[in-house]
Amino acid sequence: MFRLITTLGPRPLADLGRILPHEHVFVDLRTWDEPGYGEADPVDVVRLMAPEIERARAAGVTAIVEPGPIGVGRRADILLTISRATGFPLVAPTGVYREPWLPPWVHASSEADLAAWMVEELTGEIEGTGVQAGWIKVAASDDGPTAAESKVLHAAAAASIATGAAIGSHTLSGPVARTQVEAIEAAGGSPTRFVWIHAHREPDVAIHHELGRRGVWLEYDGIGEPGTDDTFVDLVLRALDAGLGDRLLLSHDRGWYDPAQPGGGTPRPFTYLFERFLPLLADAGVDDATIDGITRLNPFAAFAR
Repeated sequence: MFRLITTLGPRPLADLGRILPHEHVFVDLRTWDEPGYGEADPVDVVRLMAPEIERARAAGVTAIVEPGPIGVGRRADILLTISRATGFPLVAPTGVYREPWLPPWVHASSEADLAAWMVEELTGEIEGTGVQAGWIKVAASDDGPTAAESKVLHAAAAASIATGAAIGSHTLSGPVARTQVEAIEAAGGSPTRFVWIHAHREPDVAIHHELGRRGVWLEYDGIGEPGTDDTFVDLVLRALDAGLGDRLLLSHDRGWYDPAQPGGGTPRPFTYLFERFLPLLADAGVDDATIDGITRLNPFAAFAR
């Protein structure tokens, strides 16, 4: 049976409603060598972020995929604390971000060592926290993967093949996403386990559809940004017209507690998709079954194993 691996244990589809595939609870976008990097009191994070999780729950959200890997202040212990405080499951990643956020140990590690580390977190726990990683997060530089980023991707492909875990990549360029998919295929992996994060940032929609037809998950995760509703409605409708409704993921890329900001900063709600955007899709003729597929069935299929 497929299950979503969360901070509160594995969850089957029958126990889940809407799932947000790309929202942050805790992120530090400073580099690893800056003072205070990744440091925060979990109690403070709960104070700031629990109300946002409760608002999401009230909108029917039953799980959130947290996309903050090594390199942007990953704190699985904090994710576990807030999950226990709210009774709300989060899906934590293994993996690492991109240059220049890669810590020295990633540069020094071999591809095999990185793959073994990912598999250990996907099948065991993250850094002694008791949290099992649910998926693999990687990233590519905008002009294409660096040598270190390629090494991480190849390691991720090996870990995905070994465990069935999805690979999600912060990739802003369609040609770069295509290159990543080809590398995963060359390693024996499947495009159906690749989530193209921020796919909407590629202006050539033909590449979206090309990769979607190959099985790639197309994640449009900037919903709620001012003045973008029409753009995202158009992207969704064009994907549906192309027969790719079962490859779509929708999210906000919002949150979050930022330890670089006083008090953690000001979080942005996880609810715009449900309060404002889905009604726009309904007005455009998208039926309830399709919306249920995009907001519940698809994210489960993308991230469960």
